[in-house]
Parts: sequence; C-alpha cells; structure tokens
Amino acid sequence: MRANEEAAAALQEYAELFALSGGDAFRVRSYQKAAKAIAGFPEDISVVDVRSVPGVGEAIAKKMEEFLQRGSFRQLDDLRGKVPDGVRRLTRVPTLGPKTAIMLFEDYGIDSTTALSEAITSGRLDGVKGLGPKTLANLLKGIEQLEQSGRRVHIGIATSLAEQVMAALSGQAERIAYAGSLRRMKDTIGDIDILAVAPESIMESFRAQPYVAEVIAAGDKKTSIRTTSGVQVDLRVVPAGSWGAAMQYFTGSKEHNVAIREMAVKRGWKLSEYGLFEGERVIAAASEEDIYDALGMQYVPPPMREDGGEVKAALAGELPELVELADLKGDLHTHTDLTDGIASLEDMVAAGHARGYAYYAVTDHAPDLAMQRMTLDKALEQRSRVAELQGRYPGMRLLHGTELNIAPDGSVDWPEEVLREFDVCVASVHSHFGMSRDEMTRRFIAACENPCVDIIGHPTTRKIGKREPVDADWDAVFRAAARTGTAMEIDSFPDRSDLPSDLVRLAKHHGVKFSIDSDSHAIPHLANQRFGIGIAQRAWLTADDIINTWPLDRLLAFFGR
Repeated sequence: MRANEEAAAALQEYAELFALSGGDAFRVRSYQKAAKAIAGFPEDISVVDVRSVPGVGEAIAKKMEEFLQRGSFRQLDDLRGKVPDGVRRLTRVPTLGPKTAIMLFEDYGIDSTTALSEAITSGRLDGVKGLGPKTLANLLKGIEQLEQSGRRVHIGIATSLAEQVMAALSGQAERIAYAGSLRRMKDTIGDIDILAVAPESIMESFRAQPYVAEVIAAGDKKTSIRTTSGVQVDLRVVPAGSWGAAMQYFTGSKEHNVAIREMAVKRGWKLSEYGLFEGERVIAAASEEDIYDALGMQYVPPPMREDGGEVKAALAGELPELVELADLKGDLHTHTDLTDGIASLEDMVAAGHARGYAYYAVTDHAPDLAMQRMTLDKALEQRSRVAELQGRYPGMRLLHGTELNIAPDGSVDWPEEVLREFDVCVASVHSHFGMSRDEMTRRFIAACENPCVDIIGHPTTRKIGKREPVDADWDAVFRAAARTGTAMEIDSFPDRSDLPSDLVRLAKHHGVKFSIDSDSHAIPHLANQRFGIGIAQRAWLTADDIINTWPLDRLLAFFGR
C-alpha cells in the first residue's frame, strides 16, 4: 500500500535525521520500529486510525496524520533544514554511521561520496582515529556498491511503482502492462517499460501524475519520465493489433530477440514490434504465442528469455513446465513478533491460511542472534500456542520451526536433542560476513552436514544495494547440500532475492532441491512469494524441484520427521 510505504519512508528519514542531529538513541529506535510496523501493516493507514498500528503511540500518530494530509510533518521539515545534505549523502554509504559522517563533514569538508572516495584514495584520511586501513577499504567498497545500486532498484520497488502507474492510467487504457526486465523478473531493474493500447491523451495524464519529478521526453507515442524516487518510466502507446509483437519486442532480452529475429530472417520474414511479416503480409502480431508458434517454437515464458539455451530448447519442444505461484502449498520461513516480526503468531497463521496453504511454518530466530532475546523457554511456549492454534485450522498443518544461526565454525544454536523436536530447521548466516572463501565454504558445508538442518536460508546473505554476497565455493557447497539432502532457500524478500537465479541453476545442476520462502516479518510480506517464483522460473525450475510444492507427507519425509 503506497500510503503505508511513503509514511514509513518519511518516519525512517526522520529517525535518521534525528540520529544525525544527536538525538536520543532510544527514541531513534522507537521511530525506526514504528516505521517498520507501518510499512508492514496489512491495512491502508490513510483509511484507518494509524494508532491501530503496533508500536505507534500518540506522538508518532500525530506526525503520521500530518504527513497524510500534506506529505510531510513539521519536525521532519525542521530537521531537513538543520542537517546538511552532504552529511545525509554520506550516511547512505553502507557501514558509514552518523557520527563518522558528521566528523568527515565538519573536520574535512567531505560532503559527497565522490569527495570521500578522493579523500581515501589520496591518503588524506590515513591515520585518522577510527578509520583504519580495513575501514577505509570497506568504505570504498560501500561507495562502489552505492553507486551501482543508485542506477538500479530491486524488483519489489520496481513492481510497486509499475503497478502504481498502471492503476492510475488503467481507466484510459484498453490494455496496459509492463514489459522489459521487470517482466523477465530480474532481481534489479534499471528502468520500467509500460505498454498501453490507449488514446494519445493518456500521455498528458501520465505526465501529470504526482510521482513525476521530471519529464525526460514527451511524445504522442512515447513519453519518458523520472519519478520522485529517481526511477525512469517509459510509456508507449501501441496498436491493439500489434499487442503481442510489441510485448515480445519490448520484453527482451536483447540477446533473445536477436536470436528470434535471425530465425525470422532465415525464412525471409521480418520481425519487429509491429508483427511478424512476410513482405506486407502479417503472419502474426496480436499475441506472443502466435509469433512463437509461427516460428515453429514453444512459447517461451518471459523469465526464460535470456539467451540461456531457451531458443534451442523451444525449437526442440523441450522447455520444462515451470513452477507457478499456484503450485506452492506452503511457506517454510516466517517470523512473528516473538522475535523481529511485527505481527502476532495468531495473525500470521491466519494470513497463511487465507492464502490457501496446506501447511505453514513459523520459524522465529534462535538465541544466538542475541538482539532477538530468544530462549528455549520462549520457543517451547510458542510451540504450545502453535498446538492450540492447530485446532482452528484443520485443513492447514502448522509446523513449528526455527531459524538457526550458522556460527563461523558451522555449528548452530541448539544441540541435536532440542533441534529434533522442531518440525523444520532453517539455518542462516547472520554475522561474520567477511570470512575468507575457504572458511565460508567450510562453514556452509558443516551446516549442511548437521542432520537437523533442513534448509539453508538466504544463502549468499546479500541485501541488494546494502550488502554484498559472501564469498564461497558454491560448487562445493551445493555438492554437499545434494549429498546431505539439505534444501537451498530462494528467499523471496525482494531486497534479498537469494539465491539469485544463476546460483539456483548451478545448484540444480548438482541435484539440489529448493524451498521458496517469504521470510515474512509482517502480513504483507507473504505476498513476496511471487518474486521467489520469478527467480525459480529464470532458473528453469519445475514444481518437483521445490519442496514446498510437495504434499505434506513427502515434505515431512524429506525433513526426516
């Protein structure tokens, strides 16, 4: 919900500015927690009392009410005026905290990532207290990462924006859909392509939308704008009779399209965004299926169109039947407010049931993630509540699980006699991300060899735009996972998208099975499963490759329970 996302972003910005201005750390955390709760609240806060959001007290509620009225609130405006933009820019660099940003700005006049990079490479910051060689190297890496992420956004942001654009314009369009890399379900998106069958007047409406910060190019058939979030969106009006050809052409990828066009040329035909032609005669244009069929191919689903062997397979009639969202029978990695989730056990289970799941696992964090203050007693008390809840949902099996922490030596939180009592154990790396390739590889292999570990959660640990993936010999890790019967997770949370599709294909090559999970920390997060399905489709996975498409008895047999 857009109102929730925007209000949460404003409150998060306020928390950051408050911290930069020397504000009390406890209040900073309360603002951050409230921002997270608002972002994950299942109802639209513009139509309900924001006080109904957990963690939102009277003071924050008044700020949010003012934000909903005019797009900001007084305290945020005041802090924006007090904290220099240069300091704010510096804090966007991963690992660079507010105190260091202020020091760099006040003592060295560093007010941008470019200035910081120059200061580090020139040696101007050598010997500065708190900025050792390793810290400076990490800052340079963070700057590079920030610059890369600044050019692209993760699929969750792009999808939300594309759907907002289409919703605003759908009343004027006979057909409207997004194409490009977003339709191919890439994990990061450079810009958004939207096609519409509509009158040319739709362009004026598009340019007048509140999210438009800049009109890059304006025309009757194509308009390009930059949104307030910095993302470019291109809107094209196409003829109704050429819809399929236009969708095929603008979906890409470029390499896939080149291969398809070469096939057409060999037959003496021409393929463009207007159709497949033999001279002036239209062979196919209205649907993508017609175009692929005319070329003697199976229809190639958009996530597969990356020139990764799909053309040859489609010509031979050998494309796999890809897993679909409807194939998922459950979710095996979710959290509640017992640890770092924001919804109660009862509410999360009810939301899982509403999705029609045959089974649903609750996997709150284990005690070695100290900040969550988890204990075995709390886990056992939750298990009792899960057992009580089971009676309310006779058609959905509730699984009591845990998300364990993989220590640097590969061990996990609890001993085997405790772990055996859980229905499912997900094990994930949550710390010590900078270990060497060999050390990290041994760490994962040891976790796979633990007989109680069922799934390795978000294996590369990456957070798009914030944290690079860990370094490991993935061939060795996947061989171990296949040998031990340990599933690899496809974490559907869009800023993780982990495993990424290239590693999923590699893992499948080694015989690994997968679990597509939401890693939900709030009810709306359950819907992120569509992004995990996109990764699976890009990696050519079938339903049989995914353990949570299996019937319950087969799943429990895989877990050895």
